Amino acid sequence: MSEHEKQKAIYEDVESELRRAIENGGWKPGFKLPSERELAERFQCARMTVRRALQELQTEGLIARRHGSGSYVADLQPMSNILSIKDIHEEIAGRGHVHHSVLLSRKTLRATAAVAAAMDIEHNSPVFHCKLIHYENGTPVQFEERFVNPEVVPEFMSLDLGKQTPSSYLFKHAPLTAAEQVVEAVNADEAMAAHLGIEVNAALLKISRRTISQDKVASLANLYHPGNCYRIIGKFSVA
Repeated sequence: MSEHEKQKAIYEDVESELRRAIENGGWKPGFKLPSERELAERFQCARMTVRRALQELQTEGLIARRHGSGSYVADLQPMSNILSIKDIHEEIAGRGHVHHSVLLSRKTLRATAAVAAAMDIEHNSPVFHCKLIHYENGTPVQFEERFVNPEVVPEFMSLDLGKQTPSSYLFKHAPLTAAEQVVEAVNADEAMAAHLGIEVNAALLKISRRTISQDKVASLANLYHPGNCYRIIGKFSVA
C-alpha cells in the first residue's frame, strides 16, 4: 500500500468513527466534539487528517464548526447536496442508516407532449415509467417517479429494482455527461400523503431532475421528500 493510500485509509477510519458516534446517538445535537489535538491523539494520526475528516462532516451537515470555539454536533436530519447527483441508497448508507425501497409500478407509456419535449424525443414515443418509495430506517423519505429513455437503457424493464435503485443502474450504464435540477416547494395531495405517511397538504420538497448521457436524455425524475424531515445543502468555490 502506498503512503497516499495509507493516509486515505486513516482519514476514512477517523471519519467513519466520528460519523458512527454522531449517527448512533452517542453524541447528541449540540455536543461539543473533542479538539483536533485530542482526536489526533485518540486516533494516533496527524491533526491534518483529523481536520480533513471534520471538514467532510461539516460539508455533509453533521457538525458545525465555530471559529475559536470548536466543533459541535448539528441537528441531524436527512440531507442532500443540490450541487451533486447522488444515489439515495449511497446517501443513506453513508449516514450509517438502512435503505430499502418498494416498487409501486413499472410500465411502458407513450410520451406526453411535455415529457417528449423534456426528453427531446417524438411525441407518443415509448418511454419506461416507474414509481418507488425509498425508506431510511423504515421511514419513507422519498417518493420517486421516473421516466427512462429506452434508447439509452433498453433493458430497464427487466432490472431487479429491489436490489438496486434506478439511479445506481443509470450511473453505471448511462454515465452522466450533464444534469439539470429544479427545487421547489409543493403540497402533498391525498395519494402522496398516503405514500409518505404525512398529512394532506403537508409541505413537500420536490426535486425535478433531468440526466443526460452522451447527448441523449437518459431519464427524468420527480423526487418528493417530506418537508419537515429533509434539507439540502450546497457547496461551491470560486477560483
